[in-house]
Amino acid sequence: MKRHLSLWAALAALVLALPAVAAEAFTSGPGWLEFPAGKGPGAGKHVVLLAGDEEYRSEESMPMLARILSERHGFKCTVLFSHDDGVINPNNTASLGKPEALDSADALVLGLRFRKWDEAALAKFAAAVKRGVPIVATRTSTHAFSGIPKDSPFAGLNWNNQGGFGKKVLGETWVSHWGSHKSEATRAVVEPGAEKLAILNGVGQIFGDTDVYEAYPPADARILLRGLVLKGMNPDDPLSERAKKRATDKQEQGVNAPAMAVAWAREVPNEGGGKNRVLTTTMASASDLKDESLRRLLVNGVFWGLALEVPVKADVTPLVEWKPGKYSFNLFQRGLRAEAFAGVLPPQVEAPPPAPKKKK
Repeated sequence: MKRHLSLWAALAALVLALPAVAAEAFTSGPGWLEFPAGKGPGAGKHVVLLAGDEEYRSEESMPMLARILSERHGFKCTVLFSHDDGVINPNNTASLGKPEALDSADALVLGLRFRKWDEAALAKFAAAVKRGVPIVATRTSTHAFSGIPKDSPFAGLNWNNQGGFGKKVLGETWVSHWGSHKSEATRAVVEPGAEKLAILNGVGQIFGDTDVYEAYPPADARILLRGLVLKGMNPDDPLSERAKKRATDKQEQGVNAPAMAVAWAREVPNEGGGKNRVLTTTMASASDLKDESLRRLLVNGVFWGLALEVPVKADVTPLVEWKPGKYSFNLFQRGLRAEAFAGVLPPQVEAPPPAPKKKK
């Protein structure tokens, strides 16, 4: 009997030690998911994470990062999705759940691509930037906005309007796939001289299965990581020896001579008279974020942006088993609402569904 009691006590202790994933750990509604503030250095700060890209599965990665920031570091975190009446749909570029959360944002984490929200949502986003919130921007956020009407006061955000929000705030817009898309992965290495920067605490070499983007950050940007183009899609593959013409001056260079910047930090003056601290990386698809160092870079970026002491080695262990979907158009999880993204997702569909036949 005593042996049975000891066993039950051990099991109970194990359960109590597990991270909370019960319903009370978050709230949700149409197109939004919120994790409460907890104990930790982030207590009292509200981080809003924007999931809105059709290809790189930000609808999966942003909730994962939100839980890390909330449950491991104390931040209140709200994830806003693109949706159709509450059903998450990354292809709905005009949609943003609960934009009023932006009104109280202390920091933003972006996973956006070619969004064209309504005027009210754009106004809230622009107001947050104007008041100087720090920004952590991933992958396609360099071309976050497209299709905003020319007569809108927010048309300047469009990626093809002199580089738009990406060029003016993040430091680059869409240029090109520098590595071959889906066939040449990335090995990111710390830029010499940046090793001791707090934002890189605990960050080492990174592997990502996305390709390197062509990017030319401005002179005021501090390069943190450069992306070496690999010959294949495995971490140990050798470096690519291809040459390619730059978009800027059409001169040819080796793709790794020099390697393109894939992460940088800058402080950008805003219309409110202050500055935004900005961390931009052209990596960080959901699949890239299998890499612990890359997750840590994004978490460090939130701390650095808010002028909080960056942990020596932030705990960035996901709160649920992390099996991100492959990046591709139309491979998103269908029929799910925001609350589903707080836990372990069902297996990804193997191939995108066929396009509907056009009616004659």
